[in-house]
Amino acid sequence: MTIGSLKHANEKKSRKSKHAVVDEHSPLLPTKHKEDAGFDEFDGASFSGAVFNLSTTIVGAGIMALPATMKSLGLILGIAMIVFMAFLTESSIELLIRFSRTSKSASYGGLMGDTFGKYGKMLLQICVLVNNIGVLVVYMIIIGDVLSGTNSSGVHHAGVLEEWFGAHWWNSRFFILLVTTLGIFAPLASLKRIDSLRFTSALSVALAVVFLVVTVGITVFKLMNGTILMPRLLPDAYDLTSFLKLFTVVPILVTAYICHYNVHSIENELEDNTQIRAVVQSSLALCSTVYVLTSLFGFLLFGDATLDDVLANFDTNLGIPLGSLLNDVVRVSYAAHLMLVFPIVFYPLRLNLDGLLFPSARPLTFDNLRFALISSGLIAVIFLGANFIPSIWDAFQFTGATAAVCIGFIFPAAVTLRDRYGIATKKDKILCIFMIVLAVFSNVVAIYSDAYALIKKSSSPRE
Repeated sequence: MTIGSLKHANEKKSRKSKHAVVDEHSPLLPTKHKEDAGFDEFDGASFSGAVFNLSTTIVGAGIMALPATMKSLGLILGIAMIVFMAFLTESSIELLIRFSRTSKSASYGGLMGDTFGKYGKMLLQICVLVNNIGVLVVYMIIIGDVLSGTNSSGVHHAGVLEEWFGAHWWNSRFFILLVTTLGIFAPLASLKRIDSLRFTSALSVALAVVFLVVTVGITVFKLMNGTILMPRLLPDAYDLTSFLKLFTVVPILVTAYICHYNVHSIENELEDNTQIRAVVQSSLALCSTVYVLTSLFGFLLFGDATLDDVLANFDTNLGIPLGSLLNDVVRVSYAAHLMLVFPIVFYPLRLNLDGLLFPSARPLTFDNLRFALISSGLIAVIFLGANFIPSIWDAFQFTGATAAVCIGFIFPAAVTLRDRYGIATKKDKILCIFMIVLAVFSNVVAIYSDAYALIKKSSSPRE
């Protein structure tokens, strides 16, 4: 190592230490704020590792619901909305990074605390808890559905293990989730640095690509055979009710891009943290490409029969050679992908719960007992939730319409409009007003449409 590189490293470490000191002395934040104070222990993450970690944060279970958004919006509007949400997400993250550097905040919570005081920070932490617990419950539900099967509308959909070996106690839903939790989730969740997950993140992205490649291959084969019908290009909105129903896809699109809670953790571990914006742009470009292709070919393949969770479509006869084998490849690869995504989403969940419960304690990474108790408690809650919540669509609608939209758009816009340091431009403020109006209006309409549909469904048997 040269003298110049040593000097650069020392400058970078001193800059991070300065961030922690400023946050510690701020009257709006608790003393010994662990989210900011614990970042100096490692700052050697590579650009590629950061891209894989952020991409893994983005591409979770939300991708399974995107083909169903094509069924609601049509191909043209659906693809346009996926691309539009990617640009809007990049803009909101850029605002977070810019204001965090100006305020010397090394975490999202630190920025909210600096801008709105301790209650603003607590509100963010609660939203991260709601969003991430909901997302991780969805991951477990999908893994259980894929491996052990599920019942829907009185119809049993066999899982992969049940198809291979028949129904046994050891491939029941509860036992499969228990083994997965103890054998995979718990060991990966015990890692204290997010950069330690870079290899599992790279593998998870590769598994998502496997799912995409197989889906594209099946679709192309059926297109060549002429067995795929022309898909709907535009939404079928013929009255006010059907028009308002289009907005029910907004929470799904919002959830698909939420990664804001991990941006600061990844930035603080980067060897050169000036690369964070390039990391964000690269990750969003990669993920939006995967989203567009999955939505396009998934909807082409299944058309109006596309289910809310497109993975469930792969337990039927595809009408192609080796169809059963390809079904298994798709389902197993994506279940494995979700297993590897779990610790990336779990990391900020644990950090924010610790900050909420122990705001004045020493950094979590230095307290093994507290680390173990919080980790095991959260995993137990998620495990129980996955065994009692039946539908991933319900979980997505709830988290997407509440916590996710706050984390992704409302909080970054509020920080910008508050503009404590006078750095927001007129363009920034117009964009933030647009984000808040769009987020609030779309999600209110989505919640109303879902509630109306549930009420109508529950009253129909009595008519």
